[in-house]
Amino acid sequence: MIHRLKLALIPPLGAGVIRLLGMSLRTRIEGMEAVDILYQRGSAIIFAFWHSRQLMMPLAYRGKRAHVLIGQHRDGELIHRIIARFGLRSVRGSTTRGGGSAFRRLVELGRAGQDLVVTPDGPKGPRQVVKEGVIRLAKATSLPIVPVTFSCSKKKSLRAGIAFRCRIPSAGAFISADRRFGFRLMSPTRRWRRSGSSWKRLSTGSLRRPMK
Repeated sequence: MIHRLKLALIPPLGAGVIRLLGMSLRTRIEGMEAVDILYQRGSAIIFAFWHSRQLMMPLAYRGKRAHVLIGQHRDGELIHRIIARFGLRSVRGSTTRGGGSAFRRLVELGRAGQDLVVTPDGPKGPRQVVKEGVIRLAKATSLPIVPVTFSCSKKKSLRAGIAFRCRIPSAGAFISADRRFGFRLMSPTRRWRRSGSSWKRLSTGSLRRPMK
């Protein structure tokens, strides 16, 4: 009963909070030009962002249709219902439950020209360490990976693939939330190396379309 009540109340409230935050912040999007070029070429995209930055991501998407990988746990059902209010669709599964079928579905959608959305570090971590799944997905679909991030900061430049800048209108200055909220700037110009069962960031380089 309590769970059904949560499913009825939390999704509309959560979507409302996200929209309210979006309206209350003065935002700037950086790096969208490269994404526009990919769309003009007819390419779909794999959007990737750290799990800790998912709150404002429903407002980041500018494409026509995206499918988001979400776990099959109870919180995943809430997230599924919240993002559905922004026109986003879900593929349910994770490394611990339903991962194989979810991966196959994402590959099918990606090859059909649909955008895909994943959190490469996942809810169980390790935090901000890319797991192998997103690399395998890029290879299987031949789609480019576009890193996305959101940050409130007084710094004047970001190097993320798509970056959101915000400031509180009443404050009159950029406010840094980099460490306090666990946010850390990420760069799309990084290579990745295999370390055990995960992928870690290495030296700077350029993103390239995955080879089949």
